[in-house]
Formats: sequence, structure tokens, C-alpha cells
Amino acid sequence: MAENTNKPLIRFKGYTDAWGQRKLGEVAEFNPRSILPDSFEYVDLESVVGTSLISQRTESKDTAPSRAQRLAKRGDVFFQTVRPYQQNNYLFDLLSDNYVFSTGYAQLRPNIDSHFLLCLLQEKRFLAKVLDNCTGTSYPAINSTTLADIGISVAVETDEQIVIGNFFRTLDTAITLHQRKLEGLRELKKGYLQQMFPQAGERVPKIRFAGFSNDWQERRLGEVADFSKGSGYSKSDLTDEGTPIILYGRLYTKYETIIENVTTFAHVKENSVISRGGEVIVPSSGETSEDISRASVVGKQGIIIGGDLNIVKANSAIYPAFLAITISNGKQQKELSKRAQGKSVVHISISDLKEAILQLPTFPEQIAISNFICMMDNHVTALSDKIERLKELKTAYLQKMFV
Repeated sequence: MAENTNKPLIRFKGYTDAWGQRKLGEVAEFNPRSILPDSFEYVDLESVVGTSLISQRTESKDTAPSRAQRLAKRGDVFFQTVRPYQQNNYLFDLLSDNYVFSTGYAQLRPNIDSHFLLCLLQEKRFLAKVLDNCTGTSYPAINSTTLADIGISVAVETDEQIVIGNFFRTLDTAITLHQRKLEGLRELKKGYLQQMFPQAGERVPKIRFAGFSNDWQERRLGEVADFSKGSGYSKSDLTDEGTPIILYGRLYTKYETIIENVTTFAHVKENSVISRGGEVIVPSSGETSEDISRASVVGKQGIIIGGDLNIVKANSAIYPAFLAITISNGKQQKELSKRAQGKSVVHISISDLKEAILQLPTFPEQIAISNFICMMDNHVTALSDKIERLKELKTAYLQKMFV
């Protein structure tokens, strides 16, 4: 008789039995019937990010959306059936009995360890089976009946389920704690930015570094800078190696004041625009007006500046990092957002940038502000990188600790 090899690559010490083959509907009751309380905390599809509950809102049974149907019980696992590739799933571990989830989630009441089941639902091979059974293009989804029929492999020993579940719960806790720190740091930076620039009608900010007291001066950007455009590269031009390149999408996904580390590459074309260092770049198109009211400094020479990027080269009276910060925040950011034109794709032109009114302190104060904000950016980047490494570690363990 052939040996049953339905075993994970990595296991905790003491467990050797092959895992059993089951259907998801055999290890959990789906969408158990319940009677909703008169008032409850409603959880919709936007309320869960990753494996964390980030928000909810109080509703009454009479006024709640019709999709508010899934009354949670401690230990229930909620699987997001709409756009499941986003992997926003939640194990309800609260003592409360008045949380109601949207029908956009499948509610699973497990007869196996809940944390083990949550991990199984996040594993890539399981997700691939889900996506194979999704219908719809804009909003792909899987119904609960089809989901329940998907085959899975399950540790036969409850103790092994528990130890695996606890291991991943520790990883999830670490990720969540670091994400909260990151959110707090971003809010702190936002608060400093609001107070380190003058408010409307004022000439000085609320918070200043010691030794600075002069009024800030207003200047039109077109009077103190030269302007040009990047060259026409797109995602299809990216290669595994070659010359570093910055495409416009990076600016509204990473929000860096100074771009130093570029890990995207392309082969240099004729008439390419190559950085000399110190250029301030602003997207000329984006999905929203806020997207294109962002700026970063190209910190190094020798980087291709891609198409759909406006290039601003300020004169010696403006520190490049300060210019990027002032374009991306406060009064200037709002002003440029108002100038953006378009619906599904919005645009901002060099002529719009030229009309932006800047509030400028002395050059030494510009440097002091820029260095402080860049220091905060470095902390944000380091924390973001740590979170990504933890997520990658979790993905690798999921792949090797499940069958």
C-alpha cells in the first residue's frame, strides 16, 4: 500500500500523521441562522483589512442595510466572498454578542480550531481554488454553497491545529501592532505638517525650530523654478535589470519626500530624461486630484524619469525637499487639487504648477523643516519594510505548513 504523503513540508515536533481530506463545509457550519438584536455593531466589507477589524458602526434592526445578516459568535470565521483576492478575513474573538456582519462575508462556525481555519483560508493554494470558482468581472465573488464544496487538507490531531493556529496568531499580532505604530507615526507626521506651515492668512507657523522668527514670504512657483516633462515610459517598458526608472504611479503609492532606492528598471531609449539629482517630480495624471498633488525629490543622478511626470527645478532660494513637502501638503496641495481637470483620469499641467503660490521661510529654516520630515519618512519606511517582511514570512510559512 502506498504511503499517504498528504503532509506539510514544515511541522512542529511530535506530529507525523498524514492530514485528512475534507470539504470546507464538513469542518464548519455555513451562515448559521440567527435573530438580530434591536441594536448592533455593523461590520461591512470595508471594516476588515487583512485579519484586523478596523471599524464598525452602530445600527438598529429597523434602519440597517438589508445585507446586515450575519450575527457573530465568538470563534466564528468570516471569509470575504466579494473580491476574495483581497484576503480580508476575520476571526471574531470578542466577548460581545451584538456584532453583525455583511452578507458579503461567508460566516463559518468551525468544528475544528478557529485560528487553524483562518490560516487555511489565507493560504495561496486555497485562494487559487476560490478564484477558480468566482464569477463576475468588476466584482468577482464566490457564493457560500460553492465555497463550502472546496476540498481542503486538515491536520487530524486537534493539538496540531491549535499549535499551528497559535503560531500564526502570534505573527498576525506582531503585524497588527506594527501597523498601528505605522498609522500612529503617519498621523504624527500629518499633525506636525499642519503646524509647521502657516495657516490661511498667517505669516508664521504655530511650531518652529529655535532661532527662526522671520515672516514667511509668498512666491509664485513659476517665478522661482524651471519646468520640463519626463519621457514616455510605461509599465510595459520595465525590465529585470537595466537603468533605474521612476514611473508616476510610485509617487501616490509610496509618498516619499526623497526617492533614493529605486528597484524598477528599464533599458534607456533615445531622448530619455535622466536625472541629475535634485529634481522635484509631480505626476501629471492620476485617478484622483489628490493623487497628482504629490511631489518627491529625485535624490540621485542617473535615474530615468518616466512619462506623465512634471519636472520642477527650483532656483537656489528653494531647498528641493522643502519644495516637495510644500507641494504635497497643506494649502498648496489643496490649491493644486482644485486645478486638476478630468473625471476617470485627472490631469495637471505645467501651467497649473507655475501658478501655485508657495509660502517660503528662509533657506536655513527650509532645510531644518525638511530634515525633520525626512527623518520621520525614514522611520515610516523602516516600519513599512518590517511589516512587509513579516507578511512575506507569514506567506512563506503558510505555503510550507499547510498542504
